[in-house]
Amino acid sequence: MQVSSLNEVKIYSLSAGRSLPEWLSDRKKRALQKKDVDIRRRIELIQDFEMPTVSTKIKVSRDGQYIMAVGTYKPRVRCFDTYQLSQKFERCLDSEVVTFEILSDDYSKIVFLQCGRYVEFHSQHGHYYKTRIPKFGRDFSYHYPSCDLYFVGASSEVYRLNLEQGRFLNSLQTEASESSVCDINPVHFLFAMGTAEGKVECWDPRTRNRVGLLDCALSSVTADTEIEGLPSISALKFDGALNMAVGTSTGQVLLYDLRSSNPLIVKDHHYGLPIKSIQFHHQLDLIISADSRIIKMWNKDTGKIFTSMEPEHDINDVCLYPNSGMLMTANEAPKMNIYYIPVLGPAPKWCSFLDNLTEELEENPESTVYDDYKFVTRKDLENLGLAHLIGSSLLRAYMHGFFMDIRLYHKAKMMANPFAYEEYRREKIRQKIEETRAQRVQLKKLPKVNKELALKLIEEEGGEQQFSKKRKQKNLPSLLKDDRFKVMFENPDFQVDEQSEEFRLLNPLVSKISEKRKRKLKILEELEAQGQEEEEEPEGKASDAESSESSDDEKGWVEEVRKQRKLLRQEEKLKRQERFKEDQQTVLKPQFFEIKEGEEFRSFKDSAKKQKLMKKTLEDRLKLEEKLGTLNVSDTTVGSKQATFKLKKSEQQRKQQEAEKQHRQERKTLRRSASHLKSRRGRGQLFH
Repeated sequence: MQVSSLNEVKIYSLSAGRSLPEWLSDRKKRALQKKDVDIRRRIELIQDFEMPTVSTKIKVSRDGQYIMAVGTYKPRVRCFDTYQLSQKFERCLDSEVVTFEILSDDYSKIVFLQCGRYVEFHSQHGHYYKTRIPKFGRDFSYHYPSCDLYFVGASSEVYRLNLEQGRFLNSLQTEASESSVCDINPVHFLFAMGTAEGKVECWDPRTRNRVGLLDCALSSVTADTEIEGLPSISALKFDGALNMAVGTSTGQVLLYDLRSSNPLIVKDHHYGLPIKSIQFHHQLDLIISADSRIIKMWNKDTGKIFTSMEPEHDINDVCLYPNSGMLMTANEAPKMNIYYIPVLGPAPKWCSFLDNLTEELEENPESTVYDDYKFVTRKDLENLGLAHLIGSSLLRAYMHGFFMDIRLYHKAKMMANPFAYEEYRREKIRQKIEETRAQRVQLKKLPKVNKELALKLIEEEGGEQQFSKKRKQKNLPSLLKDDRFKVMFENPDFQVDEQSEEFRLLNPLVSKISEKRKRKLKILEELEAQGQEEEEEPEGKASDAESSESSDDEKGWVEEVRKQRKLLRQEEKLKRQERFKEDQQTVLKPQFFEIKEGEEFRSFKDSAKKQKLMKKTLEDRLKLEEKLGTLNVSDTTVGSKQATFKLKKSEQQRKQQEAEKQHRQERKTLRRSASHLKSRRGRGQLFH
C-alpha cells in the first residue's frame, strides 16, 4: 500500500503493487506470493478489479453493494460485489460503451449508450433490448418522474425515449450545433445540457421549453488564462437545488448559482486539458474535479486547494463512493485505482478494516529510503575529508551532490570536528547569557574596524530617527545592522586610510554635505516647532537667499579641495628632495662576483658580439656559422637543402667528458688485473 501526503492530507493507494496474470493457476500464485515480498505486501481489496486493456467509466449502485465498470478490449462490462469482494459477472458487448447509467438500486436495470448509435438495455439475467438513435450520442440522463431518457450528441436535437410507453417522443430543438454532456437536477428535475459553443441550456421537462442560457465560455476566461480556442463544455454536475458546476475543454471549472448568470468562482487546473469528471463532497464543502492528468480537491467557497492526486496513467472517469473517503478511477491502464482518504470520511462498511490498518500505519510510520541517507555537496565532502570517495559505491551521485549513508556521515563529522558538541554547548550558554544581559542597560560598542565611520553613522541615524518620529515616517535600515556591509566593520582590509590622496580630496566634499544635511534638519525642526505651514517658497528665506547660500557652500568646499591638492604637491616635493639627499649620501662600493669551477671569464665583449649577431639577418648568421665549421649546408637529390649543426661544447662539458674517459680506462685496467689474479689462483689450486 502506497502512502502519499499533500497539505498534510494522507492518501492511501490501495491498488499500488504488482498484479498477477489471470492465466496463472492458484498453485503458482501462492508460490509467487511466498517468493516475492512486493506481492505478499500488496492489498487486493477487490479481487481482479481491472479490465483487459482500458477502463472508460465506473459507477456505484445506489445501494452501495455493486461497482460497475466498462472498458475494452473486447468491449465489456464487469460487475463487482462488494460484500463478496470479488467479481459478480462479466458481459461482453457488440461495440464500445460511451457511457452508462444504473436505473435501479442494484444491477437489475442498466442502460448502455454505445458508440455505434445503439442504446442497449440489460436486465438481471443479461441483454434485454437494443434500439438505435438517429445521431451519434455522447451522453444521456434519466428523468425519474416521467421515465424519459434524454440523449444529447452530434445534433442540435435532444432525443427523448420513454421507457414506460416504449417509444420515442418529440425531441427538443436547441440552438446548439452539437452537445457533449447533460444532467438532471435531483431536486426540481431541471434538465441542463452543455454545448460545443461553450453554453449551457436549461430546459423544463414539464413544458419542454428552454428556461435559461449561460455563456460559460466568456466567463471562463480570466486574466491568467491563455485563449487558444473557443472552450466547449466537457462536464456538468448539479449540487442540490441551486448550485451547478461546469467543466470546460480548456481546463476550467465554474461554479454557478442558478439565480445568477455570473459564476461564483472559477478554478483553473492549469493543464489546458478537458475536465472529465466533477463530484461534490458535502461534509467538507469540497469539489472534486478531474482532467486526464490530475484530480484536484478544492473548497467551493474559497477555491483553496485541499489536496490533489496525480495517478501514473491518464484518467477517464472518477467515482466517489457515497458517504465514505473512498475514491475510484477508471484510467488508461488495465488496473482501476482505488484511493482511501481518511479525512474525507470513514471506510465503507464492507472494508471497515481499512480504518484499523491506517491507524496502525499512522502510529508506526515506516521510515522512507531517504531517512537512512544524507545528502551532501562536493564542498561538504571536502570539509569532511571524504572527497576521495567520489566515484566509489559509498556515494550515490544525485543532482548537484551525493547521497551517503547517515552512519558514515556522523562518523566522518565526529572525526573531522571532535569538539563540535563542546562548541555547540558553549554557543548555547553564550546565547543564554546574552538573553539575560539584554534586559540590562546596554552600552553602544563601536566596532574594531572603521570606528570613526561607525560613530558618524550612529550620529546621523540618531538625528534622522528623531526627525522621522516627528514626521511619523518609516526609519531607513541601518548600515551597521545590515549584513551586506558587516564585513566593512570586521575585516581590517576595509579600513579607511585617511592619509590617502583619494580620502583627502573627497573628505571636504563629504564633510560639507553632512554639515548641510545637519543644518537642513535643524531648520525643519525649528519650522515644525513653530507650526508654520509649508509654502512654495521655503519659510523664513527667499529662493535667492537659498541659492546664494548653496553657491557659498560650493565655493567653500572647492577652496578646501584646492588647499588639499597644494598640500599633496608640497608633500611630494619633500619626498623627492629626501630621496635625492639619500642618493647623494650613499657611496657606491665595488661588488665582487665568484666564478664557478670549470668556467672561464671571457670579457664583456662576448655579450656585445652576441647582440651584434642577433641584429644580423639569418643569411649572414648561417654564412658565419659555415666559416666557423659549426654548420654544414648541402644539396640533396630531391633538390632541397640539408643543414647539419654542431653544438659548441663548453669547457665544463669537455672536462667532464675527459674525466669520464679516464674513469672508464681505470675500470678496464682493474677488471683486467682482477681476471689475471683469478687465473693465477686457479692454476695454483690445480698444481696442489
